[in-house]
Amino acid sequence: MSDYIVRATDKDHQIRIFAATTKELVEHARQIHNTSPVATAALGRLLTAGAMMGSMQKGDKDILTLQIKCSGPIKGITVTADAKANVKGYVEHPEVMLPPSPAGKLDVGRAVDMGVLSVIRDMGMKEPYVGQTHLVSGEIAEDLTYYFATSEQVNSSVALGVLMEKDNTVRQAGGFILQLMPFASEEVISKLEKTIGALPSMTTLLDMGLTPEDIVRKVLDGFEVEIMERIPTAFYCNCSKSRVEKAIISIGKKEIEEMIRDGKPIEVNCHFCNSHYIFSVEELKTILKKAL
Repeated sequence: MSDYIVRATDKDHQIRIFAATTKELVEHARQIHNTSPVATAALGRLLTAGAMMGSMQKGDKDILTLQIKCSGPIKGITVTADAKANVKGYVEHPEVMLPPSPAGKLDVGRAVDMGVLSVIRDMGMKEPYVGQTHLVSGEIAEDLTYYFATSEQVNSSVALGVLMEKDNTVRQAGGFILQLMPFASEEVISKLEKTIGALPSMTTLLDMGLTPEDIVRKVLDGFEVEIMERIPTAFYCNCSKSRVEKAIISIGKKEIEEMIRDGKPIEVNCHFCNSHYIFSVEELKTILKKAL
């Protein structure tokens, strides 16, 4: 089954919820970045959140970037998503290995530790909107819950999970983002708090084989649920040799001339998908003419 997101609400539209299954895209990210289990879990959680938050955007060309800069050994994670839930991302130190947490789980909190979460929304204006908060746990779901409450003033609950097989491939990945409308009643809030407080972990829910629709119904237990939309999601990078060429042009004539004087081909790597682009000296001379 391909990865997808469902968007749903209760019948009174006091709640909106997004739930996703992202096993395939997280496994693809693991393969191309050769991430360790804890790095896979950290990147997978942020990719899952990015896909859901990307699908929340209103404009077709809107781009969302989630960026974590942290003191933990992983050092940083960057994820970018578009409004169609195409998502891509990378972790700065994919090789990080850590012992399990005291609970016997992958210790994402220790891998990330203290730092800053930035949410950058490019909606085609002159300047993108940037919201920023300190990390509260490094576990990513709690950090996003805190971001929504403080930076966007939206009461939310975020749950994310990545479960690994013994051979370090991805067994399950997914999550949900629940948000309350400003007019949500105290009764609704109280009911949700009790239900969410009693939920098993996201990895447990995923390992039970629950679909995004099942997760929505479990989170909104006791509410009449309306599934509004089913959105495919995938790891997708839009890099290409022509886009990289434009980037080389942007660095300026002097730097391109220096590359040509070196007399060797250059290799440019894409952080997001690990694609390699090689430009010969002759190609660099052609690029130089375009830069003049």
